Amino acid sequence: MNDEFKISVLSSGSGGNCTYIETPQHKIIQDAGLSGIRIKRLMEGIGKDLADVDTMLVTHEHTDHAKGVGILARKYGMNVYANEATWKAMDQKIGAVPLEQKFVFDPNTTELWGDLDVESFTVAHDAAQAQFYNYHHHGKSFVIITDTGSVSDRVAGLIRNADAYLFECNYDPDMLMNGDYSYSTKLRINSDTGHLSNQASTEILMDVMGPQTKRIFLAHRSHHNNTKALARLTVASVMKNHGFGVGQDFELFDTDVEQPSPLIKL
Repeated sequence: MNDEFKISVLSSGSGGNCTYIETPQHKIIQDAGLSGIRIKRLMEGIGKDLADVDTMLVTHEHTDHAKGVGILARKYGMNVYANEATWKAMDQKIGAVPLEQKFVFDPNTTELWGDLDVESFTVAHDAAQAQFYNYHHHGKSFVIITDTGSVSDRVAGLIRNADAYLFECNYDPDMLMNGDYSYSTKLRINSDTGHLSNQASTEILMDVMGPQTKRIFLAHRSHHNNTKALARLTVASVMKNHGFGVGQDFELFDTDVEQPSPLIKL
């Protein structure tokens, strides 16, 4: 039996987000925070055709997650899922989506789609009602969680011991506070409903990851307040100092807005 569970982080960062998830029965993208043509090219970069995608899940209405939702839905006829609050918040931004392609994915519920179970969970972010997803296929799980300023005990329990995480490492606190953003923007990013710093992400990851965890993708990096090298150094050094087997028991992977990660099997 073909039980392959494949993923690629097509794009991740403050400039746009899109992730590809594939099982034998489904080809899915989560979020479409770039133009349609850019997502098409990113898919081609991993040898996949955007026309084969059957489903899109949207986490929230912010442009770096929803920019291309409308155009992709109209052009490719894929079904689009988001919670009711997100639909209301993004409807005017993305243009008309055919009614038969619009579906409500209620917060904190699980949809059973043949060989894929998708579990939604809300996070603390300054959007209408941001929710992310835990994908389950034949005993393996892939968690995506970005755009949150904190992780509750409830969410930590839901995402514990996944095989792979796409996890936010948005900013370095010193770069943020010494940068040229307005003070109010700095406070927003650094708040419990903003984003996670490299250090905060590491602490949460060390709490939730388990023996099944083999891959961690460092995601949603700010291009103003972080660097790829700094995010990786912070996460790896803190984990190693706490006895985690970075590079032995599990691997850390960088992500990028312009370059998709290789398509890998979990």
